Amino acid sequence: MPTPRTTAAALLSGAVLLSASLAACGPAGGGAAGGGGGEEDDRGRIWAQSLEWKDCPAPSPLQGGGEAPEPLPDGTRWQCATMRAPLDWDRPGGETVGLALIRAASRADAADRIGSLLFNFGGPGESGVATLPALAADYEQLRSRYDLVSFDPRGAGASSGVACLDADAAQAMTEQDDTPDDGDDEVTALLQARQRYADACEKESGRVLPHVGTEDAARDMDLLRHLLGDDKLHYLGISYGTELGGVYAHLFPQHVGRAVLDGVVDPTLDQMQGALAQAGGFQLAFDHFAQWCVDTGCALGDSPEEITQLVMRLEEALDDEPLTVDGERVFTGSQLIDAVVQALYLETAWPALEVGLQLLAADEGETLLGLADALIGRHAGGFSDQQDAQTAITCADRSDRYTVEDVLERATAFEEASPLFGDTMLWGTLECTDWPVRGKAAHPDVSAPGAPPILLVGNTGDPATPYEGAARMAERLGKGVGVELTYEGEGHGAYDSGNTCVREAVNAYLLDGTVPAAGTVCERESLQGKG
Repeated sequence: MPTPRTTAAALLSGAVLLSASLAACGPAGGGAAGGGGGEEDDRGRIWAQSLEWKDCPAPSPLQGGGEAPEPLPDGTRWQCATMRAPLDWDRPGGETVGLALIRAASRADAADRIGSLLFNFGGPGESGVATLPALAADYEQLRSRYDLVSFDPRGAGASSGVACLDADAAQAMTEQDDTPDDGDDEVTALLQARQRYADACEKESGRVLPHVGTEDAARDMDLLRHLLGDDKLHYLGISYGTELGGVYAHLFPQHVGRAVLDGVVDPTLDQMQGALAQAGGFQLAFDHFAQWCVDTGCALGDSPEEITQLVMRLEEALDDEPLTVDGERVFTGSQLIDAVVQALYLETAWPALEVGLQLLAADEGETLLGLADALIGRHAGGFSDQQDAQTAITCADRSDRYTVEDVLERATAFEEASPLFGDTMLWGTLECTDWPVRGKAAHPDVSAPGAPPILLVGNTGDPATPYEGAARMAERLGKGVGVELTYEGEGHGAYDSGNTCVREAVNAYLLDGTVPAAGTVCERESLQGKG
């Protein structure tokens, strides 16, 4: 199931943040497969390596492009390094891959410093090296006791990033009708496009495709914990990063420190079930946007139902005749849905969505095309590899391989869940159908008996990771491990929303070890007006 994740940085820079894949896991603990630092065997070269930190360069096009990160307000410079990890963790003495790292040193003195706080921002496959500096202001208080650290997961960005298509082919794929509704020819065209894409990924990145799963990334994190000199992994995972955090806790419960999972993925669902839940989540979020629009006097309609119908009419018209933008690009019905999805990740993007829909009704598509570009990682220098990495990680993790018949059998359920997003989410379940690597399991094992309390933050209005997932993650982690905090808000995730209650609870846990009472609820701080 494609699970995009978008932050304020993505809306401004065009970085892609998607979340979906779930992974199967091996035996718990730090045995022969799991590491545990410094063994005197053929893995010694991995566990004994030294990280060489240097000033960070500008992000590469695969990381999303842009300028080198500026020093923080107190003058602290961002540092980057490369960690070597086994390409295949089952053969730790074999070929290695380089994993890109970034950090900003803590402001604390030695007595107050807790250690490193590792971030994963979701995707899967988002470049943490590019994203952490973009969001650094959100985490400055946490730097009072932690070094802030992130990484490009294997298969993403500068960590042997998966690359499949050249820019022209990637652009053509973004314009593909991904909801065939006009006969067998459209279905055939979609399946052929997916097959060409899978073949290109195998040709260009086949060496790494079997080794980019979530379990591999979790083992990479434990190696990084050791090389950073920490006995415990302190962690903040957002969206897909919550799945990665759950898998880590399953594999290494004895190494879990203070861990926060925000925007929690439901670990109990297969891809079809997850896509159905997500269709309902995005419809709920759109309904909330539409009601806000009506309440603030927008010109899109007099009720949420009218605004939904407006978008559906616009999509149908663009399916029949795409709009030309800037004289050279086209804007399709599928891209319209992408733009709406992108805007629903942040409540502060609602005004941009309102304006974009008004302009589109007048045959001006530039605003919404910019939102659609952000979702698929298109930037001034081309495309990031986040879409390719997301697919590769999802399909390495997920054993689900659906057919057109499976899709057609579930069409009614998806239509009932969401007249606006149901088709997109449903046909998206064919993502891995022709993938060259077999997936591991229908969903991951995140059971973590013996782990300390892990804070789970669920958002009642979350479109991409519906709120119910937090309770199910808590159940699967095990009794006494998952502690739920509810945010009655909008958008994807909670900490990055800036909500004061959420920030204070998470900071108290990470900085002081104060676990909030189970069932704590933080109320929404409403979006004001249209600015």
